[in-house]
Parts: sequence; C-alpha cells; structure tokens
Amino acid sequence: MEGEGDATARRGIAPTEIRDPKRLARALARAGLDASWLARLSDPKRKWVQLPGSFVPSELDDVLGVRGVYATPVGERVYSASNGAERIIGHANPQGEGVDGIELALDSVLRGTRGQISLVKDARGRRFESPDEVSADAQPGHTVKLTINGALQEISDRALGRAVDQMGADGGDIIVLDPNTGEIRAMASRRRDPNGAATAIIEPYQPGSTLKPFTAAALLARGKARVGEVIETYNGSYKTFGRTIHDVHSAPRLSLADVIRFSSNIGIVRFAERLTPREQYEALRDFGFGTPTGVAYPGEAAGTLREPRYWSKQSPASLAMGYEISVTPLQLALAYGAIANGGELLEPQLVKEVRDLEGNVVYEASRRVVRRVLTASGASELRTLLTGVVDSGTAKDAEMSTFAVGGKSGTVRGMSRGHYVAGSYTASFVGLFPADKPQYVILVKLDNPKGSYYGGKTAAPVSKAARDAAIDRSALTRRRTEPVFASRDTGPKSGADTQKAREVTVATGSVAEVGDDASRDPGENASVPFVVTLADRQRAPTVPARVKPIPDVRGMPLREAVHALHESGFRVQLVTGAAGVTAPEAGTPLKTGSMVRLYQPR
Repeated sequence: MEGEGDATARRGIAPTEIRDPKRLARALARAGLDASWLARLSDPKRKWVQLPGSFVPSELDDVLGVRGVYATPVGERVYSASNGAERIIGHANPQGEGVDGIELALDSVLRGTRGQISLVKDARGRRFESPDEVSADAQPGHTVKLTINGALQEISDRALGRAVDQMGADGGDIIVLDPNTGEIRAMASRRRDPNGAATAIIEPYQPGSTLKPFTAAALLARGKARVGEVIETYNGSYKTFGRTIHDVHSAPRLSLADVIRFSSNIGIVRFAERLTPREQYEALRDFGFGTPTGVAYPGEAAGTLREPRYWSKQSPASLAMGYEISVTPLQLALAYGAIANGGELLEPQLVKEVRDLEGNVVYEASRRVVRRVLTASGASELRTLLTGVVDSGTAKDAEMSTFAVGGKSGTVRGMSRGHYVAGSYTASFVGLFPADKPQYVILVKLDNPKGSYYGGKTAAPVSKAARDAAIDRSALTRRRTEPVFASRDTGPKSGADTQKAREVTVATGSVAEVGDDASRDPGENASVPFVVTLADRQRAPTVPARVKPIPDVRGMPLREAVHALHESGFRVQLVTGAAGVTAPEAGTPLKTGSMVRLYQPR
C-alpha cells in the first residue's frame, strides 16, 4: 500500500556557470519558480543555489538543458490511496524524519543511514569528489510489515466513507480485530482533516450501552447475580439519588439476560447497586479502560476512568450505563476481544514484523496476554447474552442466515466542553463474529450523524461490509493476509504534523440517557439506535451439494440479491460493476456452495 513512484530529482544551480541567464529565467518561470528565487541567481556572491521542491526530469528538459543547472536524483514516498491506511502509516518530512503514525513511532527503524561524500571546490566554485576521503553509500532502513489486511482495510475505508457522507456525520471509526491474537486487521478513521491521525487510537468517547456487558461480567464473576435472576424495573421509570432513569422497553420485571437483551438502563443500574464502588471500578479497570493499550502508535489516549474517591453519588449508575467514562474504539474492541477469546485481555498488535535490508526478520510480533479478566465459562456465558441481543432483543431486525452473530449497540448524547449537546449523538456497535467461536471483533462508531436514523438501515451495513469481506475472502479458514508495508527505501515526502491525543472531559451529575430501541425517532430523551446487532439464526443442516441454476437478481436491492443467492445455496462475493449482474450469469447451472460474484456500483 506504499511504494516507489517515478524517479524524481531536486534542482541546483551554479550561478557562476550560467552563460544565458535570460533563457534560464524564462525556463524557470515556466516551471513555476517564485520570482524571489530568480533574484538569487543574479547575486554574484552566491556560488550555489539549491532550488525548492522536486520534479520528474522529463517534465523540465528545457531547464536541465541550460548550462549551470544540475539535477540530483532523489526518492519520493508515494502513499496509499487509502485514507485510513495513510492515517496509520503516517508521514515523513523532507528530511526523512517521521512526523506522525508508524513513521514517527518507528522512525529510528525506518530511517536508515545517511550516505557521506567529501567534495572539494576549485577556484571557479566547481565541486569535485575528494580523492583523499572515503565516501559511504546511504543505507535504506528496515521494512515494517503491519498486521493490517489490505482488502479489509480498503473495504472498511469505503464503507465508512459512504456512511459518513450519506448520514452527514462529523466522522467515524471502524476497527476489525482478531480477538485470538490481538492483531488489528483494519482500522479506518474519517474526519474533516483528511491527513490526520488514526482517531480510533487517539480520540476517546463515552461508550454508552456498549459498556453494559462489563457490568454484567463483574456481577456474574463475583456471584452477585445470575443470568436468569429477575429484578424489579418499575415499568420504565426509576428514581435514585434525585435522578430519574428511564427505559424505552418498559417492563415491571426483567432478568439479567433480558436487561442486556433489551438494553435496560434501570435493570443494569439496579443490578450494579450490588457492587461496591471498588468492585465496579476494578472490573472496568481490569478490562483495560483508563490505561493505554500499548499499541505501537504515538499519541495514544488512555481514556478516562476516575477513581471512586472522585465519584458522586450518581457515578455508579452513570458508569453502569456507560457514562462518566471515556474509552477509545481500540480499548473497547480489545475488551470485547476478551469476551470473544475465552477471557484474556490481549495487547494489540499493529506491527507484524520488521526485516532488515537482507530480508532477515529482526522482530516478529507474538501473542501477549495482559491479564485474564474472565474464566472460560464466564466468557462463554457473556457470548450467550450478546447472542441473545441479536436473537430476540433490540437488534432482531438485522439478519444473517449463515452465521450466528453476537454484539451490542450504544448511543450516547454528544458532548462539547463538558456539556451534553441536544440533537448530537455518538453511535457505536461492537459485534462478535461468529458468535460461537469468534474470529473477528468489528467495532463501528459514527460521530453526530444527522437526521432520523435507524441502526438496521444505516450503520449495520457498515459493519456488514467488513464482515462480508472476511467471509468472501475465506479469512475465517485460510487466514489469508494482504499486508501493509512501511519502509524508507526511497526519500520522504512532506506530511502533516503529529496530531496529539485529545482527551474527553466527562460530565458528572445529571445525564440524559439514550437507549437502543429502533422503533422511535430521536428526540430530547428518546432512544436513538445507531447499529443493531445482527440476528442469530439457527444454522441450516448440512446437505449434499447439488446443481442449481443461479437466480436472476437484477433489479433487486443489494441486500435482497445477496439473500436470494444465499437461499439458493451459493456463496457471494461483492465486486464493482453493473448492479445486479452475476458471474457466472443468471441461469447458469452451478454446484451449491460455489462462489458467485455479484456486481454492485462503486
């Protein structure tokens, strides 16, 4: 995703050698050189003028043909067209120094060694290599291989960009994580600043209802609740310490499983009252909230998790609902990764390996466990709860017929300068796929999407695109990797300054909660879903392969077309082309289980 472009050069001029200054001035003016630089060429005291910028020699043949003009070959870094990958890789300045991203984090590894040459000048100012001094050639730096899968990254970037544009959102993030190794397989970020940093690492936010499973985990691990235990939820209205908490799904009583399934604010607050402040704090801290993950990326934010001594009387209830805490998307994905992999919180891996100039591996990433946060049985119990959310809870409208999927969505009020802003929301979704033995954690977050929106129609397709890419490329079985590389084999190209992490100030006291029900429009205190989790379907029994004609799906919406092909027994790969056309074409007899390419507009 990064490589070498056309050969380029930098321009230098020896004024004392110029014999036709007017011709040179005209040629340089046509090349766009500023007048102030032209004036320097007429200064008799100057023996050498190094001109700014670089160029392709074929574009300036008339300039290079003038006596006294010299071209020095240089390299130029050509960055990936993927905005998300560029945010991860970062940039280097013209001096070859990393200024952000991996370029900055691994600057000493990537930079290499500068060459050295000794020159002598004659009486006319001409330069010659010294015969008495030994020159040293420049040595390229090491090559860094990232854990990013090129295909997943490209699809995540495209899906996120489409969602942000269509919904008028301020920005968003996607993370695709392998929960069994901690490898980040895709990390897309979208902001108004096209050359900024990876905001999934440096920008914390309040997670809302996506934090509720971790309160449930603390209760179950300490034996203070059971999955089937029922508690009073007071028909959707509950007052505690002068604050009234509401539920969208009103019910007189709910079990812990139903509290997670229907995202009950009252239920999770009432269950959380059984935890001491220390137990509640330690449970969240153990899942990695409030501390950096240690990922190899500069400016990582730690998020915010205040110690109990700084809590108000309302803080335990706020934390149970995902307020008065801020997390980065990467922290939240890793915490769900612990639920997915059987209970181990892993250190994230972004750098896969580092090789020297001869191709020898000098560093190779390995699975690193930070701590065990759940027992294997406890993690399995939580996965069952998350699967219940998509089976018959707030996310039952989203479908996936082939695999069982678990997850949790959350929507919280947006903040500005420590205050909640009416009509502004941060919406997120975290899914485990497949639910029984997860091999991917997919997190999607959108910042301040505009208008009336529902999870099944807006954000769910964002996560679906990344998930479908994993299926269609057989990543679940072959573990195919299309790596992203960063190296400094060529010269640098100027980039943006390093972007510093921006912490989120968490408001305390009164909080306007937002639920996850998709049945109402957003309002002052209404439940506004962003992404619904994907419905868990029973897997169809295995049947012998047979030959069936490919159905004609032209004219169908994309979702219905994919569903029709799946129902006929075919696997589907989405590619760019004329909408609704398949390869092989409709009507072609094909063995069930075979791959059918379905074209969609770019």
